[in-house]
Amino acid sequence: MSIDRFILRKINTCQEEHTRANLVRLFVIRIRKAEFAEEYDAAYVLEKLK
Repeated sequence: MSIDRFILRKINTCQEEHTRANLVRLFVIRIRKAEFAEEYDAAYVLEKLK
């Protein structure tokens, strides 16, 4: 099971608000990191095409 699916499952089943908020923050960090990596890869490919 991927860590993202694990986090989503825990967010859905978590009863404690503080823990749920931390899980949401963690998931947002993972999304931003993936977006940055995707943009970096695209820029790298474009640079190599020149």
